[in-house]
Amino acid sequence: MSEITRSKAANKRAERARKKTAPLGDDIDLSAYSQEAVEHPYEEDPSRLQPQDKERILEAGVVLDDPSQRSGTFLQIDHSVVHSKAGQEGLEVMSTVKALEEYPWLEDYWWRAVASNADKFTAQAELHQNHGYFIRALPGVKAIQPIQACLYIAQHGLAQNVHNIVIAEEGSELHIITGCATAQVIEREGLHIGISEFYVKKGAKLTFTMIHNWAPKMAVRPRSGIIVEEGGTFLNNYISLKPVRTLQMYPTAQCVGENALVRFNSVLVAAPGTTLDVGARAILGARGTRAEVISRAITTGGTIIARGHLVGKVAPVKGHLECRGLILSEEGRIHAIPELEGLVEGVDLSHEAAVGKIAEEEIEYLMARGLSRDQAIAAIVRGFLSVDIGGLPPQLEAELQRAVELSEKELL
Repeated sequence: MSEITRSKAANKRAERARKKTAPLGDDIDLSAYSQEAVEHPYEEDPSRLQPQDKERILEAGVVLDDPSQRSGTFLQIDHSVVHSKAGQEGLEVMSTVKALEEYPWLEDYWWRAVASNADKFTAQAELHQNHGYFIRALPGVKAIQPIQACLYIAQHGLAQNVHNIVIAEEGSELHIITGCATAQVIEREGLHIGISEFYVKKGAKLTFTMIHNWAPKMAVRPRSGIIVEEGGTFLNNYISLKPVRTLQMYPTAQCVGENALVRFNSVLVAAPGTTLDVGARAILGARGTRAEVISRAITTGGTIIARGHLVGKVAPVKGHLECRGLILSEEGRIHAIPELEGLVEGVDLSHEAAVGKIAEEEIEYLMARGLSRDQAIAAIVRGFLSVDIGGLPPQLEAELQRAVELSEKELL
């Protein structure tokens, strides 16, 4: 199929799915959000942004005042690309719109890992795309520092529809931290639809860490697909610690090459009025592939649905699901939904889940050693939220710890 034909086909499929309800998550009236945005000027120096915007963006792990800490930066506000620059040779960072203009071959990746007609959210992203980022590591190139990307919503009532493409070419190593946030207005409403396609080539490694810093009335619908080739590694870390009205995401990784590895780690906090429906699926389709889906969830009054789905299509493969949840309010709810699907003899798939309140004996143990009740609960929650994810470069690990520490001040 030619590039033009392929592009038209994706568009036609999206047209037919314009009103297709998603199988998971609350339904959303897309017409309630505006498709028209005020244009923001391009900034050669993103540190010139307003201090209050930089603070919100920093809380999502994106540093604008010291570019030496990053190998590249992409910043989009509403529908405008405000800054885009790669700081290391062999790395590329730009808008996907610009990338499609420069690289006709990128059409071969467009809607390959995610279907344009999956639901009305993917359809809207295809029919009304507002940029998104293209990040690529050339063959054999290893990022010295993480690349950072921020998708920021400043305009009230706006729908932001982005399509992101990330490619780690053969033998490369790429670390990305992406922060999604809204302006610091408590009543800010909006819709974020984020399509992300990841391609990890033979022997490559891609670490993707996403920190969400939304507003209490935001609706968020990420749609992600990952394709991992022989010997490739994809590590995904997702952190959502601030209130958001409704968020639903269920990324799917396809391990198509032998000895491919995927890991999904999530740390979730649901305040009153927040509904988080978060999970991950891994399809183990080649010999020696492995997958882990690990989530830690705390509710202080909101709802968390923690999903996981492992599919073993060949043998030998190995996968594990794990969900641990703490309920800190009588109104809070955590629902763990693990699925294991073995299609042939010899697959090794497992899961474990534990959801409940803090054990009273743990509190009493710490109180006997001099802590007050509140201090004891705080210490237990802090330990539960402590992020210990292997394989991260020090910069990314520091950003995760900083995000957790910021959330503790509000949570505790």
